[in-house]
Amino acid sequence: MMPNSSISSMINPVPGGFYKMNTKEKEKYIEEFDFPFCDEASKYEKITKIGQGTFGEVFKAKDRKNPAKIVAMKKVLMDNEKEGFPITALREIKILQLLKHENVVNLIEICRTRATLDNKYRSTFYLVFDFCEHDLAGLLSNVNVKFSLGEIKRVIQQLLNGLYYIHSNKILHRDMKAANVLITKNGILKLADFGLARAFSQCKNGQVNRYTNRVVTLWYRPPELLLGDRNYGPPVDLWGAGCIMAEMWTRSPIMQGNTEPQQLALISQLCGSITPETWPGVESLELYNKIELARGQKRKVKDRLKPYVKNPYACDLLDKLLVLDPQKRCDADAALNHDFFWSEPMPCDLSKMLAQHTQSMFEFTMQSRRQGVLRQVNTPWIAYFFNRKTAVHEGLTFYRLDLRSD
Repeated sequence: MMPNSSISSMINPVPGGFYKMNTKEKEKYIEEFDFPFCDEASKYEKITKIGQGTFGEVFKAKDRKNPAKIVAMKKVLMDNEKEGFPITALREIKILQLLKHENVVNLIEICRTRATLDNKYRSTFYLVFDFCEHDLAGLLSNVNVKFSLGEIKRVIQQLLNGLYYIHSNKILHRDMKAANVLITKNGILKLADFGLARAFSQCKNGQVNRYTNRVVTLWYRPPELLLGDRNYGPPVDLWGAGCIMAEMWTRSPIMQGNTEPQQLALISQLCGSITPETWPGVESLELYNKIELARGQKRKVKDRLKPYVKNPYACDLLDKLLVLDPQKRCDADAALNHDFFWSEPMPCDLSKMLAQHTQSMFEFTMQSRRQGVLRQVNTPWIAYFFNRKTAVHEGLTFYRLDLRSD
C-alpha cells in the first residue's frame, strides 16, 4: 500500500515552504517537479500536424525509443491558465478511461512538457492515442477512394457499434461528424474527439436535464438542438450518424447551412416541415416560436437520396435515422438490426481497398475541405438544398462553409 505521505505529496505536491522560496528556488523546483504518473512529451518525436481546430492541435508522432510505435498527440488547449487544467479536458480523459472498445479511440497516456524558463514555467499537456491512418472526411475528400456497397456497410456498422457501446455506458458523443470518425489501415473504425462528450442520465419523477445545446458541428446538428432543447439524449448522435451515412454516397455533407435558421430550413427541405403534427411536443421547445420555420414542406429523404444511394435498404435506414422527432428516431440497436446490414452484399473488410492508398488522409490535410471549397461544383446534390435566389453559378449557391464546432 502506498504510504499516506506519498498520497499527500501527490495531492498537494507543493511543499509548505514553497511560498517562502525566492524566485530562483521556485523556478528550480517547478522545473524539476515530476508530475505523478505523467511522462514527459519529449519521449515522442512529432512528425507532422494532422489536425487543428477550436480544440487545439493534433500531431502524428513516434516513440523515440521504439520508432515503429506511431501515436497521435492531442494538445490540451489551456483557455484560461489561471483556472488550471481545463474541465473539458478532464471530462474527456475520464470518459476515455471508461470507454474501452474496438470502435472507440484508445487513450494510451497523458504526457507533458517540462516547465522551463523558455515556456515561462508552464507545462503543455498532451493526450496520447493509438494512431489511425485516416479520418472519414479525408477519405471522402479524395476522388480516388471508392467505397463499394459492402465497404460502406462495414463503415456504418462499425460506427453504430461504437455508438451502441458508448450509449450503453451512458455517454453522449455530441460531436458526430465525418472528421471525428477515424479509420486504421486495417479498416477498423474508431469514434474520436470526445471533447464535447458527457455522461447522461434518465430523469425520474418529472425532472428534466439541462444540458447545453451549443454542441455538435452545425451541419450535423439535429433539429431538437437547433430549437433549443436541453433535455436530450442518444438520438442527437443518431442524427449525426444518419448525416455521415448519407455522406458515404454524396461525398460531402448533405446540409451545409451557414446559420442555425438556415440549417433548420435545409432540414425542413429534406425532412419536411417541423410541426406539432409531425413532431408532438415540439411547440414546447424554447426557439420553436422564435424562428420562422418553413411551412408546407413534404418529407423527401428517400426521393432526394435515391439517385445517390440507389440501394433501397440504405434509403430506408437513412429515412429512419433522419427523423425530426427524436423520440421516433432509430436507435443504434435497431439500426444494427436493419435489413441493410443483413442483405447482399454483406458488410466486407476495408483493408484491401485501403491498402491501395499509402498516404494518410485527414480532413486537415485535404486542402479543398479545409478552405471550404466545394470539390464538385457540378454536383446536383447542392442545388437541391441551397437557396437558389443567392446562386452565383448554374443555379448553385456557395455558402461560406463553417467547420467549427459550436
